[in-house]
Amino acid sequence: MIWFQILAILGIVALVGFFFVNRGTAKASAGVKLLFVAFVVFGAYAMLRQDDVTWVAKKFGIERGLDLVLFLLVLAFAFTTISTYLRFRDLEVRYARLARAIALQNARQENNGDG
Repeated sequence: MIWFQILAILGIVALVGFFFVNRGTAKASAGVKLLFVAFVVFGAYAMLRQDDVTWVAKKFGIERGLDLVLFLLVLAFAFTTISTYLRFRDLEVRYARLARAIALQNARQENNGDG
């Protein structure tokens, strides 16, 4: 296993930890936006300057620039999946709390004879 693979795996673990600790905060939202912009810029650069990406990949011990881009896409996919999962999980909790609050409010109104 090359050191870039170890670094990528540690990056995934760090992202998971970061989003579990900071989910729903402005810091996490800003981080997502910055990473997205950086990834889009890197993607455009990689398409325009393929030889440069291959050179960078070889510095990391990866033979082809395409492999480096693929590794980064896997990281981006994991990042997006984790972020989306956490967002939907938070929404489910909010909807459950809202449903409970509405049910309790309706029950109080029926008990007071207002319903």
